[in-house]
Amino acid sequence: MVSGQVKVITKNGIHLRLASDLVKAANSFRSEIWITKDSQEVNAKSILGVAGLGAELGAELFIKVEGDDEEEALEYLVTLVESDFTKGAQ
Repeated sequence: MVSGQVKVITKNGIHLRLASDLVKAANSFRSEIWITKDSQEVNAKSILGVAGLGAELGAELFIKVEGDDEEEALEYLVTLVESDFTKGAQ
């Protein structure tokens, strides 16, 4: 299992379209992926979970990944959020 932390830099936070991009990216990996904001942990492959986090500008997200491609998945998702979602989904 690997984990990392990332800060939301997107002006309007992770709204529904960006949540969809993040979920699409998470679903492209075989690993199990969870995102935690404050004390709320959700499955990163669930649009309802990710959108329900209410991750606004400046929010700290903790990403936990477990599986065959965990290193690659963590690196991609952290980069996606850090790049203000300009990296795009896989």
